[in-house]
Amino acid sequence: MSKSTVSETPAAPEEPDLGAAGSQLSTAPVETLANVPALGVVGWARWFWRQLTSMRVALLLLLLLALGAIPGSLIPQTGNDATKVADFQQRHTTLAPVYDKLGLFNVYSSVWFSAIYILLFVSLIGCIVPRTWQFVGQLRGRPPGAPKRLTRLPAYTTWRTGAEPEQVREAALALLKKRRFRAHLAGDAVAAEKGYLREVGNLVFHMALIVMLVAFAWGQLYKSEGNKLVVEGDGFSNVLPSYDDFKSGNLFGVDALTPFSFDLKKFTGTYEESGPNKGTPRTYQAALTYSVGAYGKEKKTVVKVNHPLEIDDSKVYLTAHGYAPVITVRDGKGDVVFHDAVPLLPLDANVTSSGVIKVYDGYRNAKGVSEQLGIKATFLPTYTEGNEVGSTFPALRNPVLNLEPYHGDLGVNSGIPQSVYQLDTSHMKGFKDSKDLQLRGNLRPGETLTLPDGAGSITYESTRQWANFQVTQQPASGWALTGALAAIFGLAGSLFIQRRRVWVRAVKGADGVTVVEMAGLGRSESAKVPEELGDLAGILYDQAPGAPGPENDPDSPDPHVVPAEGPEK
Repeated sequence: MSKSTVSETPAAPEEPDLGAAGSQLSTAPVETLANVPALGVVGWARWFWRQLTSMRVALLLLLLLALGAIPGSLIPQTGNDATKVADFQQRHTTLAPVYDKLGLFNVYSSVWFSAIYILLFVSLIGCIVPRTWQFVGQLRGRPPGAPKRLTRLPAYTTWRTGAEPEQVREAALALLKKRRFRAHLAGDAVAAEKGYLREVGNLVFHMALIVMLVAFAWGQLYKSEGNKLVVEGDGFSNVLPSYDDFKSGNLFGVDALTPFSFDLKKFTGTYEESGPNKGTPRTYQAALTYSVGAYGKEKKTVVKVNHPLEIDDSKVYLTAHGYAPVITVRDGKGDVVFHDAVPLLPLDANVTSSGVIKVYDGYRNAKGVSEQLGIKATFLPTYTEGNEVGSTFPALRNPVLNLEPYHGDLGVNSGIPQSVYQLDTSHMKGFKDSKDLQLRGNLRPGETLTLPDGAGSITYESTRQWANFQVTQQPASGWALTGALAAIFGLAGSLFIQRRRVWVRAVKGADGVTVVEMAGLGRSESAKVPEELGDLAGILYDQAPGAPGPENDPDSPDPHVVPAEGPEK
């Protein structure tokens, strides 16, 4: 055991001269510091590269990337909905120009976001490559030999045994290898190390981040997303003209669309019949027949909410549903000028719907003059007497179609785009009823609204349902998922696996008895190292039991495994 020494207390030093001390702050002569050469271009480039590839800068760039994505979630984006962007610009005349200059309407394609993205990518690669080579070198090498003084290590124990040092070292080597340590004999000690998976997890985490960055970038550049409203009995082909709206990445090509088509055979929706959740949807599903390629064999499937149809890289999601009354319009001569199912847009949870029926060509009034018809339509799938405002249930129980017809010019020849669900009546006149009021009619299936003065008729034939499908094609989504899972497992490994080293030294003492020393060191503070060392020491002690020390020797080690004192100060 070490003995403490007592030294005399030195006299207090004299008060230092602050002025003299201030002139001696630098250990180098002034003329030497002045002659230090500048870094130069190469030196600054190396300094910048070291800063960029440091883990601190990588974490900072990752934080900036997360912060930069916030405006993309809060501010309308041109790539997602140009209409919302235009509406925002009209309502915020002061902020809109500032946002536009900062690229906040197109965050993910802006210069500053791309710069952060690329710098983070380069920083991660610069972090990973040297650490990977360093780790490979560690795997190819052996654990370092035992320090000269094991008592300085935080976990330490010792005992004396009658076994030979070689026998103790061989037993320790076999024990450590059995516990999956990398171990070898190094002089008079066994050196072992364990927990390499911690660094593997760390590297896997950072590599997974790179995979995710590449996958997200690839997916954004080559993605496509379109919507199509399909009425029961109609179909869809995955070609660009078939979409109602279509958005794609900057590098997406039309030739990349997956060739397939499908027909909507039947849509089924069920709802809660009673209780506080009355009218809440229980089932939304669309029965389809689809084929892949120009001559593919037809197959049947059912698409449900969150259960899309997957064809190669494309997924077909069911996103909305509504009703499409079948309307027949006849002119003054009784000729059919319009016969089709007209999809109407839902307005509330009970699917009260509205829309417009437009007859562009072929209609002639009672005088034989060509005109265009525009008919405002409001549909109630469940009409309740006394409640003409809206439907009382979303299912088709008592459907009523309210019609309000106009005649004149729809304005489609002006070249100005217009919505198929809105009617501009500025160049049209309403039909009048017998009281010289705007003609309106509430029709049930099979009923007809007769236009005044022999101008024709409008018949509500029946009701079909429609479903809206979103077709997405986002490559590299599988790589992104793989990267995310790998990042989770890699981070878990780097947090919960501890890399530690163990040394076992066995040498002959001055009295000829073997002295065994065991010590452990972890790369980070943890209670696991002393516990594991105690477990190993207990097993090794059973194979090399302690020998009794000399009589009356107060410094003789205990024959049992005991933890050592802390490192000497």
